[in-house]
Amino acid sequence: MSESVYIRPIGFASGPQAEEGDAIRLAGSMVYASRLAVILRRDNAVVSRWTCSPESMAQVLGELPDSVGEAAEAQWANLGIVHKPLQLGERTIRLDQPQVMGILNVTPDSFSDGGKFLDDVDAGREHAGAMLQAGAAIIDIGGESTRPGAPAVWEGDELKRVIPAVEYCAAMGAAISVDTRRPAVMEAALDAGAHIINDVSALRHDPRSLELVANRGCPVVLMHAPGEAEDLHADGDYANVVFDVFDWLATARDRALAAGIARDRIVLDPGIGFGKSLADNLALMNALPLFHALGQPLLLGASRKRMIGALSNEVPAHQRMGGSVTLAVKGMDAGIPLHRVHDVFETVQARNVWRGLRDAALTDFGDLPG
Repeated sequence: MSESVYIRPIGFASGPQAEEGDAIRLAGSMVYASRLAVILRRDNAVVSRWTCSPESMAQVLGELPDSVGEAAEAQWANLGIVHKPLQLGERTIRLDQPQVMGILNVTPDSFSDGGKFLDDVDAGREHAGAMLQAGAAIIDIGGESTRPGAPAVWEGDELKRVIPAVEYCAAMGAAISVDTRRPAVMEAALDAGAHIINDVSALRHDPRSLELVANRGCPVVLMHAPGEAEDLHADGDYANVVFDVFDWLATARDRALAAGIARDRIVLDPGIGFGKSLADNLALMNALPLFHALGQPLLLGASRKRMIGALSNEVPAHQRMGGSVTLAVKGMDAGIPLHRVHDVFETVQARNVWRGLRDAALTDFGDLPG
């Protein structure tokens, strides 16, 4: 018999004053949780569920079986962790507010921009510059399409695509993430001026990646994808997608820690669209606040994903901006600090309005007694 526990924020407040202090600030973000569900799972089935406020959490934790008590205490502490900023070269990326990561694909078969920036360095440079000017905090460069059915890329080809893009982004002074699962590309990109490794295989594709990232001391994004081999979308069979992805990411985090990667260097991504059905993706989006209980900064990459098309009469990727911004704002409401997007200007604008509303809510005491 196996037992596991999950602490999921389910009710939110505009600020702690709205609940007379009975609210917690999620992961140091601008989001406050006032109601939480504590869920006990046994052999993949939910057997008990308690709801409480932060003030009554200690009582609920005391009712849990001893087998999950330590894990529950850790999750409760993790929900309140204030994450340190990421220092990426000369840029400091604060994680107490949403930050936008702009996508620069240098592939011939991207599902979204289909090779537009592969062989035209000037076009790629112009696009990267436009994203920075629009407010992107980070540029994420990818040289291999990871859409379903995309063929694997030879390492040499990936290097030829990625390194020039890293170099021209570095010349702009950008904070740079490289979306790769190959250690040779990781190393060359870091040497060329990249700062973050964004690995859709969570450092599983090549065992050398763990040691490389640990030795370089760079931040790394570990994304959930169910596939073990080349097809990351394979084997997407879940008893409960939310809890299964949570457990998987906890294992990926612990594997990285055991390899010597510092805890404050690890970012986690639930992998929207990777080996997941529409229902799976919707469930994960609605459960995003739960993932703060893992104790790491979170990244959301839902931009232009197929789930938007599925809910919009199968519109093509380039017509999914409205849905992409909606999902980004959903992530902001969940306290997610990093948002990987194609439509930087529109997402930054949405973020700025979202933040204005949050700031106003924190300072609006007009409806509270003197």
